[in-house]
Amino acid sequence: MKASFVVRGTPVVLALCLVAAVASAQTDPHVGTWKLNLTKSKFTPGPAPKSQTFTYEADGSNLTVLVQGVDAEGKPINPDKNKVTIITDGKDHPATNPAYDTAAWKKTSNGYDVTRKKAGKVVQTVTNVVSKDGKTMTITTKGTNAKGETLNDMGVFDKQ
Repeated sequence: MKASFVVRGTPVVLALCLVAAVASAQTDPHVGTWKLNLTKSKFTPGPAPKSQTFTYEADGSNLTVLVQGVDAEGKPINPDKNKVTIITDGKDHPATNPAYDTAAWKKTSNGYDVTRKKAGKVVQTVTNVVSKDGKTMTITTKGTNAKGETLNDMGVFDKQ
């Protein structure tokens, strides 16, 4: 009898876990549209993008982000190449960026910590935090950029 209960109960338990994971992603304060506040942001060595918008969507227990805007040279950021699924399991996942080839996202109590690597070596660390009131997202990036320059950026985004 017990074995029969476990076998019948397993799909229910799995379904409840899936519902909890989806609910967690949907209630993630990152979900929504965020616009870069250039006045409050700092980009070292620079230059800063002219504009940038992040749109986060729930994707199961993970997130999908679409990055749009205008880069520092005045060129549009191509949204087709900048929609990324963020897997938040803390493991390295492939990335297509000249500065790094993997990124590992790990959920923290107030956001995410990201470790970016190039050829297995850590080149950037990122913290991505939404304020308690849910109105501001701050992304701090430290390390080196694709040119090997020391990078110390703080992007402040306002919820739209």
